[in-house]
Order: sequence, then structure tokens, then C-alpha cells
Amino acid sequence: MSTRPPLPPFNRDSAIQKVRLAEDGWNTRNPEKVALAYTEDSWWRNRVEFVQGRAAIVGLLSRKWARELEYRLIKELWAFDGNRIAVRFAYEYHDDSGQWYRAYGNENWEFAEDGLMRWRHASINEAPIPASERKFHWDLNGPRPADHPGLSDMGF
Repeated sequence: MSTRPPLPPFNRDSAIQKVRLAEDGWNTRNPEKVALAYTEDSWWRNRVEFVQGRAAIVGLLSRKWARELEYRLIKELWAFDGNRIAVRFAYEYHDDSGQWYRAYGNENWEFAEDGLMRWRHASINEAPIPASERKFHWDLNGPRPADHPGLSDMGF
């Protein structure tokens, strides 16, 4: 069996590392790569969608990133205990008409012993924003730079 470090039980440093690894993965916008961080039978609640398993996760993410263009995400640790992590996040994207949005949300994660996520519950709200109010401006082909402000730094 392979593992996906850091492994539970989490301490503050390993929980922060796990959150950043998840952020970096999602910012690739590669559904197949992202799905590998989840157990084969992982359960998700994402807005109004309930999915189970990697194939369903790939489908959900493929649909998501086909309509959420130039997607950039920041995640931040909220709390952790044992094999669970709570995160808050924000992301920006535009639709095919060029309208920009900022989405805010919270996720509750539960991990298996091998470090793969087996439960993901996400609550997300979004609002249209003018392009001039965008805050996430790093290169789309890489992760958020280490010196880019986080959510708390930006007052989100």
C-alpha cells in the first residue's frame, strides 16, 4: 500500500502542509491528478452534488474546470484533530462570457491512515466581481508563490 504524506494524526505543521499540498494540486486543474489524493471510494459533498469514487470526482472536477476558467485557489487551515482537517478557502475564475467571480467556502476533510482523503464536505458561495477587484494574480501554470498573501493576509 502506498501512502500520501503527511499522514494522520496531524499536528499543526503537518495539517498546514496537507492543506498547501491540496491547494497546489487543485491549482493544477488536472482532475485525474487531483483525484489521486482521495480514496478509491471517497465520498464528496460539493455544493449540491454528492459523488462517490475517483471516477465521479474526475467527472465533477472536469465539469467544474470546463466552466471555471483561469481558476486560482487559496486554502487556509481552520482547525484539525486526529485524522480531520477543516479548511476555509477562496478562489477566483471567470466564465466563458468573461465575468469574474470570487467563491468562498469551507471544507471538512477526513483522512484514511494512508493519508488519502475519504470524506470531503464543501460549502461554497460565490459572487460576481469586476476584473479590477481580482486578488489572485499568479501564473496559471504553477502553484501560488510562497510570497503571495494568504486569505488572512488579504482580509478574507
